[in-house]
Amino acid sequence: MLAKQNPIIFYDGLCGLCDSSVQFIIKHDKKKEFRFSSLQSSYAENLLGEKAKQDSFILFIRGNVFDKSTAVLKVCKIIGGAFLLLYPLILIPKFIRDGVYGMIAKNRYRWFGKFDSCKIPSTEQRELFI
Repeated sequence: MLAKQNPIIFYDGLCGLCDSSVQFIIKHDKKKEFRFSSLQSSYAENLLGEKAKQDSFILFIRGNVFDKSTAVLKVCKIIGGAFLLLYPLILIPKFIRDGVYGMIAKNRYRWFGKFDSCKIPSTEQRELFI
């Protein structure tokens, strides 16, 4: 029997919006499904290669890589509860969803701030980070 592989969220560790999103996911992930790694980590670079430098939010599930709006919506689906109500947005064509995502990603540092370095997870959260 194979060990369960947790979904991994790769995020821009310098981005205020991304950090807030990770904290939001941790708070609402009641089953502690997700693991987290910044895109600036050597782990992200080894697993994702150049993709780690091109995106701000990536979801890795059992060898499958999802990015941008698809990654966000799949996270909502996994968290479940009321967030599951957002998943039908997946029916909107990807180029439209990713257009909105891209506008936010392009302005994320200006709108939400940028850290000088990746934040260190708290002692309670450390087990969730790779």
